[in-house]
Amino acid sequence: MDTRASSAGSAGIPAAPPIAHARFAIGDVVRHRLLEFRGVVFDVDPVFANSEEWYQAIPEDVRPSKDQPFYHLLAENAENSYVAYVSQQNLEPDESDEPVYHPAIPGIFDGFRDGRYLLRREHRH
Repeated sequence: MDTRASSAGSAGIPAAPPIAHARFAIGDVVRHRLLEFRGVVFDVDPVFANSEEWYQAIPEDVRPSKDQPFYHLLAENAENSYVAYVSQQNLEPDESDEPVYHPAIPGIFDGFRDGRYLLRREHRH
């Protein structure tokens, strides 16, 4: 039995979301399952942490659940590079072993080896 909901609810505190494990780590190269882009993970939110306006702008029939990890990506498609915020359910590993071409990569990462990026020393905790 999950006691978090009953004890939290009785104290007037919202229950914590279920613990979701991130499938991807900082430096992993991933691709979107539905859209034609790929990117490198540079941050992970354990649950949705963007604005409600941003969330509501996603078409309802493809809107992901908020209680899962969301990833900040340095992304690229055939036309340009940009920053993307993507739910775990919409990502899969990129098996190409090709680097991502994004102008912000050298400021965050220090090399590309074995299909993933190495975080620069000054960004490690």
